[in-house]
Amino acid sequence: MDFNKDTAKKTAELLLQIKAIKLSPQNPFTWASGWKSPIYCDNRVTLSYPPVRNFLKEEIAKLVEEKHGKPDVIAGVATGAIAIGILVAQELGVPFIYIRPEPKKHGRKNQIEGHLESGQNVVVIEDLISTGKSSLNAVKALKEAHANVKGMVAIFSYGFNIASENFEKDNVELTTLSNYEYMLEQALDSKYITSEELRSLEDWRMNPSKWKQNEE
Repeated sequence: MDFNKDTAKKTAELLLQIKAIKLSPQNPFTWASGWKSPIYCDNRVTLSYPPVRNFLKEEIAKLVEEKHGKPDVIAGVATGAIAIGILVAQELGVPFIYIRPEPKKHGRKNQIEGHLESGQNVVVIEDLISTGKSSLNAVKALKEAHANVKGMVAIFSYGFNIASENFEKDNVELTTLSNYEYMLEQALDSKYITSEELRSLEDWRMNPSKWKQNEE
């Protein structure tokens, strides 16, 4: 994946500054999957900081047009990417829809909310890519609705190999503003972490499911 290095590092710096990304190698977080992790990323925090959300809106919109041209529709993945997706759609002046993890149990039982016509070109917006499973589930719903999914643009990716494999297998082009490697580089440059903490963070990235699993 090609990155604009300046954009990738600035994105990482902003996420670290506002604590949308929290790094804690000494006292790791536990994810829902049971993995222990030295990083926790919640990009919804960006919505509380107008300069940050404006930067993300403009950079994602620029990336969408550079990679895919102006789409007919922007789609956000519920729930984390609904707000940033709306901002990007507004920036581009195109309609917005969002995709639920599964169809509603009542009413019209929609999985896709908003107006989508068969054959329309859609770019999907995500806030965070881990394994890519939920993101690709949204793409599947769009394809079943006969949308032409041009690709996906996200704020940040952990850069797991499993995610790359999943996107490649489903033939979906993924582009992100920043990723784990750029974030580590920026965190070290800005002294958010020490060299010793960097090694621990790199170890986690190499084998996240096993990292510190035997420690109490």
